[in-house]
Amino acid sequence: MNTPAANSRETAKSLRTRTRILRAAMSQMALVGYHGADNACIAAAAGLTRGALLYHFPVREDLVLALIPYIEAERIALFEQAAVAPAGVDASEHAIDSYWKLLHETPFLAFAELEAAARADDMIRLALSDAQNRFDRAQLGGRFNALAQAGIDPRFQASRDLGRFLLEGLARGAMTYDQTRRADRLISVVKRAVRALNRKGEVLDLWMD
Repeated sequence: MNTPAANSRETAKSLRTRTRILRAAMSQMALVGYHGADNACIAAAAGLTRGALLYHFPVREDLVLALIPYIEAERIALFEQAAVAPAGVDASEHAIDSYWKLLHETPFLAFAELEAAARADDMIRLALSDAQNRFDRAQLGGRFNALAQAGIDPRFQASRDLGRFLLEGLARGAMTYDQTRRADRLISVVKRAVRALNRKGEVLDLWMD
């Protein structure tokens, strides 16, 4: 006979198992891509049978719909940890350096894989749209004000977009030689551009000596 206490334990166990599956799915999508992270791959990474995974997420859509808010929460947690610039450090440069590092963390890599898959999958595209909209309007600017700046001034908006989209494109790009030096050079230029757009420098300062 089931008791409330037994049901409570089963619920807690079920939630833990679902979390294991979602964490494994996020990690595997970051590692091998959306299509590479099939049910067998995710179940193995979670230390579960494929049947156990299907018990919690009978179809792929169920997993994707649960995974998107899970990844979004993980990204927010990383933002919170990285948001405050140390004393004596330029806030804009800290924001750029921090976002560049975050783009290589598992939640950001997994979200990028979902965005790539969404181009050919209407279900993923629709499921992602709210999370993308929240991120574009609030998450980055709210936690990296030095990069986004306050208000709606077009110059400050351009500052935010330049920093954000150059870094995202650079993280997803495919440089085939001298990757570290070329990436460092581009990041140095975008820092100077952000400073100029934030009225902290001149356009002539964009290129390093």
